Amino acid sequence: MDFIDSLKQLSARVAQMKDSIQTEEATKNAFVLPFLRSLGYDVFDPTEVVPEMICDVGMKKGEKIDYAIMIAGEPLMLVECKHWRENLDKHSGQLFRYFGASKAKIGILTNGIKYRFYTDIDELNKMDEFPFLELDLEKISLQVVEAVKKFAKEGFSLDGILESASRLKYASDIERSLKQELLNPEPDFVRMLAKKTYKGIISPQLLEKFTSLVKTAASRIVDNEIALRLNSAMP
Repeated sequence: MDFIDSLKQLSARVAQMKDSIQTEEATKNAFVLPFLRSLGYDVFDPTEVVPEMICDVGMKKGEKIDYAIMIAGEPLMLVECKHWRENLDKHSGQLFRYFGASKAKIGILTNGIKYRFYTDIDELNKMDEFPFLELDLEKISLQVVEAVKKFAKEGFSLDGILESASRLKYASDIERSLKQELLNPEPDFVRMLAKKTYKGIISPQLLEKFTSLVKTAASRIVDNEIALRLNSAMP
């Protein structure tokens, strides 16, 4: 079965089963372990996928990561799991601590539906604040799927992943900044756009008018993008 087909199958499983999943442990068994299997890892081999690996953090002893994926005998990927209803924004700090206490180069935070991939591009051995990649099984993107395939056991290349991660991270940072700029445009940004259509002096009154126009244009772009994605998803 192709990787994309296995993810589509898992996506259908999520839609069918999630409302009956009541615990974090059930989330792991129903969603997370099948995802790791789709990447080619033997979840029943404790030398390959280590459950509850100890990641002592400072004075805290006995801290455990849900899963550590071993590559060439080293725990290079850590997987921290939450219940599928959990908002992952509240839990990156826990993975951050485990990441710094291990030799891992990849951290994965998941609720079984969304998978956020982190590394240490900004500062060595310190997990970045933002993920460089996110997979959402309820909104599968072919572009994201191609990036996630790099984490598969077959053909695994840490150097290749980190090189790709760097590009993805900076692209994500730029996208995040652009979204913020469009939602709440700074005066200099508005002036730059205004000068492309208006040749006169940008007075405070005109600046206010163009700020409103930029927000309206941004809203149209977002609405059109959503409409295109919905149309492409229809059979």
